[in-house]
Amino acid sequence: MADTGVERIDGRALDEAVRFTSELIRIDTTNRGGGDCRERPAAEYVAERLAEAGVEPVLLEKEPGRTNVVARIEGSDPHADALLVHGHLDVVPAEPADWSVHPFSGEVRDGVVWGRGAIDMKNTDAMLLAVVRAWARAGVRPRRDIVLAYTADEEDTGIVGSGFLAAEHPGLFEGCTQGVGESGGYTFHAGPGLRIYPVAAGERGTAWLRLTARGTAGHGSKVNKENAVQALSAAVARLGAYEWPVRLTPVVRASLTEIAALHGIDADPDDPDFDADRLLRKLGPAAALLAPILRNSSNPTMLEAGYKVNVIPGLAVGHVDGRTVPGGEEEFAETVDRLTGPDVDWEYYHRYEALQAPVASPLFAKMRAALERFDPEGHVVPYCMSGGTDAKQFSRLGIVGYGFSPVRLPPGIEYGTLFHGVDERVPADGLHFGVRVLDHFLMDP
Repeated sequence: MADTGVERIDGRALDEAVRFTSELIRIDTTNRGGGDCRERPAAEYVAERLAEAGVEPVLLEKEPGRTNVVARIEGSDPHADALLVHGHLDVVPAEPADWSVHPFSGEVRDGVVWGRGAIDMKNTDAMLLAVVRAWARAGVRPRRDIVLAYTADEEDTGIVGSGFLAAEHPGLFEGCTQGVGESGGYTFHAGPGLRIYPVAAGERGTAWLRLTARGTAGHGSKVNKENAVQALSAAVARLGAYEWPVRLTPVVRASLTEIAALHGIDADPDDPDFDADRLLRKLGPAAALLAPILRNSSNPTMLEAGYKVNVIPGLAVGHVDGRTVPGGEEEFAETVDRLTGPDVDWEYYHRYEALQAPVASPLFAKMRAALERFDPEGHVVPYCMSGGTDAKQFSRLGIVGYGFSPVRLPPGIEYGTLFHGVDERVPADGLHFGVRVLDHFLMDP
């Protein structure tokens, strides 16, 4: 008889997933960058829930208050490789005045949990806790060792989070060859009756830039041919307007062909006449999954210059959020050199290489099977994340990472708009779905 997890995932587990999500949201772990965050209260909450289930957590800090939690659940097969399952405890800022409810209320209204982290990603943190506690009550354990990592600082550089764990505590991840983390396995409504579940098998590289222009300071009323603000703004405008060429990686090719097939389109990226942008125009809402990952990108995000309107500053600084497709790093650097020109210097403020994982792996097949078991009419497709996750830091340990944090969403609650957005929320029954999927997948990954 197929394992459905019915004996393990009972009403208590489903209720805990909702309650833990709400309670974690109420713990404000806003990460404003530059070290301005304190994850310790959330880490202690997670550690206590694990300890109650007989799982021994380890709390680790690189800096005071920036706490990570790691725990290992021993599997039944001592010869099997371990699986890393990671989620982060910090969240991006939220302005209460913009929200329908207070972003740190964790309010549960009409079967929906509201608040910052409901999607990114205290919901997954909570679902994992609910699953582990259900296993403890049922007296079962998974086939492989499961290493749980609840990290700090994912929403900034990860230096005091996964980067710290990978660099200074690699022994905690001994035996881990594969890992699963955020941004995959959620419902994407691609049209009437067409539900897609994208599972991440790659993510673009991070190439955050700091641009610096130096000129001659002077009075705002005087002619000044060495104006730092002018030089910087011109370079930033060129980077923002640049049309990066399409670069199809193996994961993106698989994603293109599978999503196109769901729309009745036979797409062949090897055809000399293949036009990726033209294909996107035929895919309706599903184009949003593909558009950000076809090419490198460079989006200006910050400008700093001057202190008074009638004073020309001698220094101007800008920041650009750059992202690179796998294999696109050299092209990115060469293009930035050309577009910034001789009057603006640039450097990497934060940099990580792109990742790819095999789509044809047994682990991907098990993620696909787990989702389709609980939504037989859903369609699981591989995709590449436009941004980055803690998988980048864990990849230094040889861990091949996938994005898999399952949640079922109804039409009208769109994952992409809620991720770092206003009125972030998750349906309780979507959490129930995620708990069942995670239990089924993790019991025999």
